[in-house]
Amino acid sequence: MLEQLVGDSQALDRALAGEELSYKDGLELMNYDNLHLLGAVADNSRKKLVGDTVTFAASYYMNYTNVCAASCQMCAFYRKDGADDAYTLTPQEIEARVGIAKQMGATEVHIVGGFHPKLPLEYYEDMMRSIKKSHPQLNIKALTAAEIYYLSKLTKNSTKEILSRLKDAGLDSMPGGGAELFHPDIRGKIVRGKCTGQQWLDVIEEAHNMDIKSNVTMLYGHIEKPEHIVDHLIKVRELQKKTNGFLTLIPLKFSLDNTELEQEHLVNNECSSVYDLQVVALSRLMLANVLNNISVYWVAYGKKLAQVALSNGGNDLVGTAFSEEIYKSAGKATSSSVEELATMVKEVGRSPAQRNTHFGILKKF
Repeated sequence: MLEQLVGDSQALDRALAGEELSYKDGLELMNYDNLHLLGAVADNSRKKLVGDTVTFAASYYMNYTNVCAASCQMCAFYRKDGADDAYTLTPQEIEARVGIAKQMGATEVHIVGGFHPKLPLEYYEDMMRSIKKSHPQLNIKALTAAEIYYLSKLTKNSTKEILSRLKDAGLDSMPGGGAELFHPDIRGKIVRGKCTGQQWLDVIEEAHNMDIKSNVTMLYGHIEKPEHIVDHLIKVRELQKKTNGFLTLIPLKFSLDNTELEQEHLVNNECSSVYDLQVVALSRLMLANVLNNISVYWVAYGKKLAQVALSNGGNDLVGTAFSEEIYKSAGKATSSSVEELATMVKEVGRSPAQRNTHFGILKKF
């Protein structure tokens, strides 16, 4: 049936046949006006690759500091050192929060923060050793490639040396933040004081080569053009072919409130739900042959739209996001229980399953 419907689109024809899509194909699909058909082809691809199971992790988010040397136009979370509401967690506060994470049933602790100009590498090593000593089974998913790059410049160590030391201290995996959009034409307009797209890719390739798996994000819905989305997905695909180190792609919807882009009226409204679904579907189709998992970040979408996105190529809800603070800074509700996420999945006729960080199934509902 789908084969008969997609005759007007060579790109969809190729996607349906399981072929790798080109840059030109990606642009065609970013401008394709039949969202229902695009979503149906993406969902067909999802079903072939991973079936009807929708996964999520019990994840505790810990932002160790909001102090940041960067001043990204798209960020509502960062504060400058010395600001009234700036903070940096002490070792005792970190231990207390991780204890809460375990009590809440978390299997991973997701640790990210700002680019703190005064924290030594030992702060991060001691943090991870302490967590591993008290909670050896907890997966430490910590520090974005952008944070690793900043630490390298701050401490005058190579990124490889930093990754090696953190792995020895207990680093298990890495989140996908800091990727934003890789293309230099757009990156400089949404981030300030952060590594380039290529530097992000170089750091994450080093991590993958050290058997540190990671997620990868894609920030959209601000001032980008279709070619920036397609370029980002192709760069992810090419690195995945080399390392097979990405666990999932997480398309992140830009959240407008309290950001510089809003204050300067460069972005006046968040992107439409139609655009959200188009990006999720394209992500599935561009990465179909190399990456099984496309995550729907319900924190950014809201639960109802997230359910729809699960029928447009998504197969994962990321996680419970206990104690998430970054999207909260931009006005989003940010926490849920395992049971609530399972109910979301059941409501759309799919099979919910709790997973670990590396997508191993822990529990079915």
